[in-house]
Amino acid sequence: MRDWTLGPSDPLALTLAADFRLSSTDYVNDQIWELETSGGDPPALALQTTFGLRARAMRLFPRFTIGNKMVTDPATFTEPVRLHRFYPNFLHLDFSPLPDIDVNAEYWVPDSHATAGRFTVTNLSHKKLPLLLELCGQLAPLDGQRLSTLLIQSVNVLAGSTSGLAPVIFLTGGPQPGPGPYPSLSLELVLEAGAARSLTWVMAALSDPSASFELARRIAARPWDAERARIEMVNAAQTVEVQTGDPDWDAALAFSQKNAFSLFFGPSQTLPNPSFVISRQPDQGYSARGDGKDYSPLWNGQPPLEAYYLAGLLPGAPELAAGLIRNFLAVQSKEGSVDWRPGLVGQRGTWLAAPLLASLVWRTYQRTLDQNFLHEIQPGLDAFIRCWFTKEHDRDLDGFPEWDHPMQTGLEDNPAFTVWQTGGQGAGISAAENPALSAMLFHEIHSMGCIAEVLNNPQEHERLELKSAELRSLTEECWDASSVLYHNRDRVSHRSPAGKSLAKQRGIGTVAVRQTFKQSVRLLVRLNLKSEATRRPVIILHGQDGETLLSEHLERMDFQWGPGQAVATSRELYTRLDEVEISGLDERDQVSIQIMDFSCEDISLFLPIWAGIPAVQHVQALLNRTLLAADRFGRPFGIPACASAPPAGKKSKPDLAMSSTCQAVHLPWNVLIGEGLLAYGLRQEAANLTARLMTAVIQNLKKQHAFYRAYHAETGAGIGERNAIQGLAPLGFFLDVLGVEIQSSKRLRLSGKNPFPWPVTVKYRGLTVTRQSEKTEIIFPDGQTFSLNDPTDAVVFVD
Repeated sequence: MRDWTLGPSDPLALTLAADFRLSSTDYVNDQIWELETSGGDPPALALQTTFGLRARAMRLFPRFTIGNKMVTDPATFTEPVRLHRFYPNFLHLDFSPLPDIDVNAEYWVPDSHATAGRFTVTNLSHKKLPLLLELCGQLAPLDGQRLSTLLIQSVNVLAGSTSGLAPVIFLTGGPQPGPGPYPSLSLELVLEAGAARSLTWVMAALSDPSASFELARRIAARPWDAERARIEMVNAAQTVEVQTGDPDWDAALAFSQKNAFSLFFGPSQTLPNPSFVISRQPDQGYSARGDGKDYSPLWNGQPPLEAYYLAGLLPGAPELAAGLIRNFLAVQSKEGSVDWRPGLVGQRGTWLAAPLLASLVWRTYQRTLDQNFLHEIQPGLDAFIRCWFTKEHDRDLDGFPEWDHPMQTGLEDNPAFTVWQTGGQGAGISAAENPALSAMLFHEIHSMGCIAEVLNNPQEHERLELKSAELRSLTEECWDASSVLYHNRDRVSHRSPAGKSLAKQRGIGTVAVRQTFKQSVRLLVRLNLKSEATRRPVIILHGQDGETLLSEHLERMDFQWGPGQAVATSRELYTRLDEVEISGLDERDQVSIQIMDFSCEDISLFLPIWAGIPAVQHVQALLNRTLLAADRFGRPFGIPACASAPPAGKKSKPDLAMSSTCQAVHLPWNVLIGEGLLAYGLRQEAANLTARLMTAVIQNLKKQHAFYRAYHAETGAGIGERNAIQGLAPLGFFLDVLGVEIQSSKRLRLSGKNPFPWPVTVKYRGLTVTRQSEKTEIIFPDGQTFSLNDPTDAVVFVD
């Protein structure tokens, strides 16, 4: 494994949590830690947590004293903190707090209820040195007691209590209560010249102090070096090491794998394989109910888009991706429906899963070549895909299904359909036919066709190819040549009209509109609410569609409710609106009637590129005039959620176009588009996109020591939750762009040539692949060596 030398100004992400591969994980009582290399009160090298918000803060940090010189602040250390090894549950770093004193510090989370560390202190001088080492603890409880020294079974420990936890800190070596201003355990060390001393500490937090003490003492007795060797062995077997010409890229890609592994929990009674949470931070991991059913969306299930992205982050562990697929199918209904978000304790998302499962299966198969996996999964996938074409999801049975809810899409903040963001239109998403959904279904069915071909089922392959051709045609009907982009369209009229305000009214009453439309339009009724009192609105739209007279009632259940507003989408289409009757509102509430706007441009409309649907000339036009254009989606840190400006002749609200929601760069969506660019042979363009995304990621790892859910397209600043899965560096996409697909330590597939400005070396289980600008060199674990001239498309393997 690589020995790093990373300082506080380098990319860092130093969260620690129990690793499901090495210990049991407690989904409802999971204690998560983060190492701070600066700051705090006092400034210290501090391991901190809140026990999932069961304490205001808990910090552990060392203090070193020689004579009258005492230090805790890393900024005053003789030599700064340097990180050498990092894994999901383990960190190794070193520093010199005082002249001639070297400290190797190791941090380890052995399970969900404890954390441990080892300090190895070395005297580098030529004379004997007395050193006072203190392990300090700070607990700010929500209720209970701060830390203090306590004698348990004749051993001095630090103990406290907060919110039903009784944390106990144990230090080997026979410590005494510390003399400093903070609760501490101290040891007076006398180090001979060149001598070293190792000390182990453990903090355990169970509900009873005696139980916490016993757990801490058992962990302290475990063979530290053997535990570390086991950790390194497991990670070496599943981690892909990347060496580029930029050490910041190397660190970001390595931390991405570390964090991705840390998001997993072991299997449960409801999911037969390991599953993941969206982020795993010190404020998370505690279920007050004790069953996990009260967790936020960050911890309540595995969504398909995030599962697809996570599989790409861990190319060295394809078995985890296979397990995620099995989890989805484990909750499949008899009718074939697969839940959008199955969770470890039986949570459900209630909507149908986004059609990305077959795509993930095919991608996993290409890395494992496991035909038994395809045989096992294929029937469930087929039943799942058929569900999308039932009347429940394809309401007019025209072969072009509709989404049921924005959450399904993985782009829940889409301004066209959200009521939770300022400026959001809030339209009902099921009223629209979305080319991203048809593109996903096309890709799913094409993937199923590939699976049928591998399984030697030519009739099924032919059927699936015909079905995918129908979806290709339907998706192409959404192409808008004037804006050089695909567009959403009304599910009934199959048109994409721009929005328009028709009338406004304050309070109840009847509004005369008397407007006629050249083509049928769908209407939105928006309520701007002036108080939080419950409303029971009744809105009656009087008009007609062609010769058919209409009188449509919209009541409370027809509205989407957001902060201070609610929006209802008409079930009917109108060629004329005569008047609107309004009742059930406060006199200060404002009602506005408008035409549903289908001209909104968002990142999902590029998904046909990922599916391989558009002709090459359309892709080039999309690239030059829309995707990379500075007045549309071209941004320095990636492709934003929405266009910066509307296309010519279209109108858009300035606050909508410029909001942080619209400027958010979502890496999973960017990667899907990048995979599409690769499929069209646009490798250099995909490499440029990779570089823009990596710049945003690295900027935050350096400044904030964290990944973020999304990144601002103009500034690169992090947006949303820290260390969320959606913001991890896209390792799988990077390898795809590089043209290296590792199938095992004895087999890999190469494509194209290295588009990056430096040679790249990839290592996995003894396999070494180096892609230079015009040549690739491969060294297999048995020493066999191959050299190929690039560009190339080849499968290279040894027996």
